[in-house]
Amino acid sequence: MKRLDERTRPAGGIGESPRRPDGTLKVAGEFAYASDLWMDGMLWGATLRSPHPRARIRSLETAPALAAPGVHAVLTHEDVPGRKMYGLDHTSDRPDQPVLAIGEVRYEGEPVAIVAADHPETARRALERIAIEWEVLEPITDARAVAADPERLRVQPRGGITRHQPVRAGDVGRARERAPVVVTGEYEVGIQDQAFLGPESGLAVPAEDGGLDLYVSTQWLHNDVRQIAPCLGLPEDMVRMTLAGVGGAFGGREDLSMQIHAGMLAMRTGRPVKMSYNRYESFFGHVHRHPAWMRYEYGAAEDGRLLYADVEIVLDGGAYTSSTGAVVGNAASLGVGPYEIPNIRIDAYGVYTNNPPCGAMRGFGAVQACFAYESMMDKVAAACGIGPLEVRRRNAVSQGARMATGQAIDSPAPMAEMLDRLEAVPMPPARAGDDLRELPGGVSQATRGEGVVRGVGYGVGIKNICFSEGFDDLSTARVRLEVIGGEPAVLVHTAAAEVGQGLVTIQEQIARTELGVEKVTVQPADNRVGDAGSSSASRQSYMTGGAVKAACEAVRARLLALAGERLGRDPAELAARGGKIVSRAAGVLAAVEDVLGADAIEETREFHHRPTTALDPVTGQGASHTQLALCVHRAVVDVDTELGLVKVVELAAVQDVGRILNRQALEGQIHGGTAQGLGLALMEEIQVAGGRVRNPSFTDYLIPTVLDMPPMRLDILEYPDPNAPYGLRGAGEPPTLSSTPAIVAAVRDATGRPLTRVPVRPEHIAGVEG
Repeated sequence: MKRLDERTRPAGGIGESPRRPDGTLKVAGEFAYASDLWMDGMLWGATLRSPHPRARIRSLETAPALAAPGVHAVLTHEDVPGRKMYGLDHTSDRPDQPVLAIGEVRYEGEPVAIVAADHPETARRALERIAIEWEVLEPITDARAVAADPERLRVQPRGGITRHQPVRAGDVGRARERAPVVVTGEYEVGIQDQAFLGPESGLAVPAEDGGLDLYVSTQWLHNDVRQIAPCLGLPEDMVRMTLAGVGGAFGGREDLSMQIHAGMLAMRTGRPVKMSYNRYESFFGHVHRHPAWMRYEYGAAEDGRLLYADVEIVLDGGAYTSSTGAVVGNAASLGVGPYEIPNIRIDAYGVYTNNPPCGAMRGFGAVQACFAYESMMDKVAAACGIGPLEVRRRNAVSQGARMATGQAIDSPAPMAEMLDRLEAVPMPPARAGDDLRELPGGVSQATRGEGVVRGVGYGVGIKNICFSEGFDDLSTARVRLEVIGGEPAVLVHTAAAEVGQGLVTIQEQIARTELGVEKVTVQPADNRVGDAGSSSASRQSYMTGGAVKAACEAVRARLLALAGERLGRDPAELAARGGKIVSRAAGVLAAVEDVLGADAIEETREFHHRPTTALDPVTGQGASHTQLALCVHRAVVDVDTELGLVKVVELAAVQDVGRILNRQALEGQIHGGTAQGLGLALMEEIQVAGGRVRNPSFTDYLIPTVLDMPPMRLDILEYPDPNAPYGLRGAGEPPTLSSTPAIVAAVRDATGRPLTRVPVRPEHIAGVEG
């Protein structure tokens, strides 16, 4: 009898950090991204985009382009074979985004016509031969003005407001009368781009059955199909999607880009068509983070305890709906953060303008609000004469507390402990010597350190995990166990998009843990298995992890039943570990391959998280979120107060993740989310004037590099959520929230300036403006 011990557990299970199957290929430059797709005989697609943010199309002539040698098709909205409108918005049965412009354009870069040619340069030159007569109109670009007068300022026929979500609790008017401390602030957040390195790309292949095979870098295969199929006039089962290699996403691939256009061209020409945006076009080809204007008023007792909050948030959604409704819901429900406030009035608006379309981006409405409410917490602390950490402790939520929407926090929320642990993190040493690399401006020698001042700031963020407001969020997994090459092997099949976050690795880890088999393969994601939802909202480890776990449990139950039958044992006494069938009483009984023989066990399971409810349209009350996650940051900065330059010296973060599934991947998520928060704080902004984008390139749109990211100290807590698989808590987004206000607070500490807008620019610090 073999002894049952830890050696029977396969390597690479939950809690470990096995090597990513795509890691070596990506580091070596050998990974196949969507832009690497190729097929013999394929054509190249290109898109003609509007040069105007608002204009009517008086005439459009495509014949000269179609007559060009090598051009196979030139299509406009008249050639759309099915429904001419699509949209991501799940709350409406009236999609509002045209496949190709119909009579007018509502933003700069809106697609007007598409071309297929035998060479990409031929396609681009054909676009120049399309003649359009425009009637240019004055764009509507002031989101606050639209919120104030939505009937007059209409970008969409349905009106100026996408969604207005109020939140009401207590009596703000009465609380204001008795509040001894009142502070106010107005805050702005600029347009941030997801700045993924792999531009939109994909390949559409017409099939013999009249359907279409699509290979696209996306975040949600099934929702793409739900939008694509009606526009192409096809049933959904004739649009077959396979995930192509994704070069980053961060929300920017939730909306469609080239999918319908490539499909139209492939169906018209009968040839495979590849479309791949360049960097310039990518800035116009996907949605961005909503810019926001926010007005806050807080009342507090003299000891810093909050008495009321009066808040207005205006989010600019651009020309079309996209996911603005859900972003507004998040901004409203999380508008005062993880603090207990008895009296609350919040009004959150999403509006239409002729500015660039905005939609999903990491943090999804909570980022904008977090910058404002954390700035306000520092104001309350200053007004009450207490420290920034102490004011947060005195108002911190905990398990059992209620959010602004009345939702009870029914799982651990160790915010006070997190603040204590952050305070205990040692401060970085003072700057030593005159090493230019340690100075603001770096080796550019912009400063010699004469006006450099150090500052420290804090930020706390709370983010909802998974989809909210009554959406039936689900994921599906199919798991197959069989003997291959004489050893047990597991095949996991889901439609979940691996967008760089390490989801493929997590699926493998779950299968090894649940089935005790080391050889696990994750099949490429496609829509030949049930919906897995979007790779967004920090939900895939929770949802697809839950689905894989459930399917593995079903496979394991059948395996143990089969083993019990063949070994003459009670299945309840058996377990599968390390490729063996074991029992605690008798140890190793048989190898899994001997029990299975030529049989295969396959199970498919759906996983749904617990139900949520929509926010009440009048009071904003409701249990709208599945799970809430906290992260706290401390930023230490050096600022040249004369030149307005900032060097982030160190960032420290404390985050509760429920349970660590893969520490290396988790730490990467916290670092990555923090980097995007740093970018929003100090450098990242799409510059828009009169509806026109002024910096659509990585030359002028700046993102943090390795020289901008400082050392990070991480303290990761594990307070399991009893409602989640393995007790995990989604972790990818919360660091993006809290890092931005922490960095800005540190710059305020160093300069004494109010800094009410992000990104903070040098002129804001040096006092030229702001």
